[in-house]
Amino acid sequence: MKTEYKPLTPATWADFVTLFGEHGAYGGCWCMYWRETRIEFSQNRGVKNQTAMKTLVDQGIVPGILIYRDDRAIAWVSVAPYEQFPSLERSLNLKRIDKQPFWSIVCFYALPDQRTGILPVLIDQAITYAQDNSARIVEAYPSTVEQRSQAVDRYMGSLKAFLAAGFSLYAQAGNKLVLRKHLD
Repeated sequence: MKTEYKPLTPATWADFVTLFGEHGAYGGCWCMYWRETRIEFSQNRGVKNQTAMKTLVDQGIVPGILIYRDDRAIAWVSVAPYEQFPSLERSLNLKRIDKQPFWSIVCFYALPDQRTGILPVLIDQAITYAQDNSARIVEAYPSTVEQRSQAVDRYMGSLKAFLAAGFSLYAQAGNKLVLRKHLD
């Protein structure tokens, strides 16, 4: 099966909504967690977060990519320049470590029937997209705790998958790791 990515734009918005479903993935997140303050996020769960994401997309901001198989959106990766995720900078554990420009991978979501073995594909597509947009460095933030109970527990990816994709440990911050991959 052929897998390809498409940036989230007004043209792919309907596919994003279909993928995330009625509840907006992860209980109304709509992938706004790293874009809002914690108070805003809590108050905006659901439709307000969906509207906030739609506003970003309508403003020409590309907050990530949809992954397609056979012309069907099966997964999402939130990958964009670090500056699009102000909550990373407010985080005690995930603040910018240096002044180098980089992109961040902060979230994955896949349809339940597509989750088995999909993470390496999503990471590869995110790297390709970042590289296609002139990124020189990509960061990721998996947990040091490998939880297997639910997919939502691992929405930021796994250490094993990022290491297999060529990322290296850059820093450890609490229970989060800061991994980097330098792109050619």
